[in-house]
Amino acid sequence: MYLAANGRPDAPPRTPGARRRVPAAVLALGAVSLVTDISSEMVTAVLPLYLVLGLGLSPLQFGFLDGMFNGATALVRLLGGRLADRGGRHKRVAGAGYLLSALSRLGLLLAGGATAGIAAALAADRLGKGIRTAPRDALISLSGPPETLGRSFGVHRAMDTTGALLGPLAAFAVLWATADAYDAVFAVSFCVGLLGVLLLAVYVQAAPAIPPTAAPTPAAASTAAPARPSRATALRDPAFRRILYAAALLGATTIGDAFLYLLLLRGLDLPPALFTLLPLGAAAGYLLLAVPAGRLADRYGRRPAFLLGHGALLCAYAVLLAPVSWPSVIAVLALLGVFYAGTDGVLMALAAPVLPAHGRAGGLALLQTGQALARLLGAAGFGAAWTFWGQRPALWAAALALAAALAAARRVLPRPAASPRTPTPEPS
Repeated sequence: MYLAANGRPDAPPRTPGARRRVPAAVLALGAVSLVTDISSEMVTAVLPLYLVLGLGLSPLQFGFLDGMFNGATALVRLLGGRLADRGGRHKRVAGAGYLLSALSRLGLLLAGGATAGIAAALAADRLGKGIRTAPRDALISLSGPPETLGRSFGVHRAMDTTGALLGPLAAFAVLWATADAYDAVFAVSFCVGLLGVLLLAVYVQAAPAIPPTAAPTPAAASTAAPARPSRATALRDPAFRRILYAAALLGATTIGDAFLYLLLLRGLDLPPALFTLLPLGAAAGYLLLAVPAGRLADRYGRRPAFLLGHGALLCAYAVLLAPVSWPSVIAVLALLGVFYAGTDGVLMALAAPVLPAHGRAGGLALLQTGQALARLLGAAGFGAAWTFWGQRPALWAAALALAAALAAARRVLPRPAASPRTPTPEPS
């Protein structure tokens, strides 16, 4: 682990002779996420059709179920992080989350048309996702040298996004082959989810045992965590608090992808059926850029990469403020890909070296939860502004708020401190 001399993290100095390849554990976790996302997105792609068209739920009922459990996911992450930090049980807690999500597909299969059974299955899926996220990211951060964290998270996110792209295709292939049999989709999704759990159990190694007294630097020793870390441990570190404040501030000015897609559809007066294709374009951009963005963040700094990612989102807002055309669609989707490539894994790579290894999952869970709740508030605020002010004034307000948040985050985020170069040994 690395921390700047003044306690402010960013791109750490390169260690002579450090391995350039991605650690095997990261590739294994990426494979688990790829397979699990295929399973998850198979269900996500057909669930609205199954519930609304197949079972006759109203859009309001479906929206209530989906929104309630998505909001609960952010809070469950805190529990997952805390459990993982107790005794270094990252793999076991993550495995429990993956298994719970896989079993939720079986729950959908057995629920039939019972609303209570469907609600329980959706709850299990969201709980599983919330529990596994922070321990998984902690495992990634503990699997390789700190100077390659951006690349490691970039590779993982690229593999994860590949699964998200393949999942809907697999779902529609099953529906086509079985004449719209939703039960077949749930059965295949369950089997694929179990494969992800098996990959985790066989190929992912547990995190190395690290004494609770280990601290990143002597400067951080005064704030070292007790033997049983808690969420307050991470908040004691001023650098982590700055990262958390900046992430929450920027998250509160993120209006949500769905609103951007709606603005594109309205600007071009496109049929609603195309709405489902727009996320694929943004995901494809993210897939292509995740690894290069992580490598650039390792080389030139994770702080500027994180800010530039939000700068790309601000550019997407600006594009939508102009008259919308087909080039606008391409530009917005590309900018969304840049935004996620520069922020998602990069934020974890920025924060992980600040946190002690024995409290890392809890700290990352706190950061993820704060950002997720802030984004929920941002989306709700934009929706209210659109309702009361209209589309264009709401977008102007969002753009100005994001610009102000970027300026504030630039001051809040900890800056890297200059460190002496380590002499490279002469080749023998």
